Amino acid sequence: MNIKPWQRIEFLPLAVMGLMALTRLFHFGSAFSLPDASLAVFFLAGIGFSSLWFFALLLLEAVVIDYLAITQFSVSDFCISPAYICLVPTYAVMWFAGRYCKAHKSLSFVDSLKTFGLAVIATTGAFVISSGSFYIFSGRFGQLSWNQYLTQTTQYYPPYLSAALIYIVIGLAIVKLWKATAIAVAES
Repeated sequence: MNIKPWQRIEFLPLAVMGLMALTRLFHFGSAFSLPDASLAVFFLAGIGFSSLWFFALLLLEAVVIDYLAITQFSVSDFCISPAYICLVPTYAVMWFAGRYCKAHKSLSFVDSLKTFGLAVIATTGAFVISSGSFYIFSGRFGQLSWNQYLTQTTQYYPPYLSAALIYIVIGLAIVKLWKATAIAVAES
């Protein structure tokens, strides 16, 4: 089989790590930057890479990027608080949901629908963990009631969910094209 260098599987971890590095500096995106792809990176890495070492490497990369963003690029450190450690279970939800989706990796319509549904559930769980832990542990909300907090944070849920899902769908489409290309190359 004649595989081009960019089609080699060894480059996929670099691709997902590169995506996180390119998008994590500015979490919500702007006219000049894409929204953060970290949730999708952990989900897609869970599908593609079983090693918990890779999960740990992605966590380390996220911390290094945040450190550089704050110290070198003047990004606000508002989100850095005792709640920051809760990003580990937040990303673990995405990683393990991705690992579960390995069973649906044929990418048929039904399997894709199952994967998309689980991505919605996992992203929602990740949102609850990250925003809830920030409310409880950050010390930034004073006397704000749960109702007031929920009213303020629900505005962040649609962009949080949509950014993750867009990246996941694009990632899965790339994988499907990758597989189709590999099959076509193998048949020729």
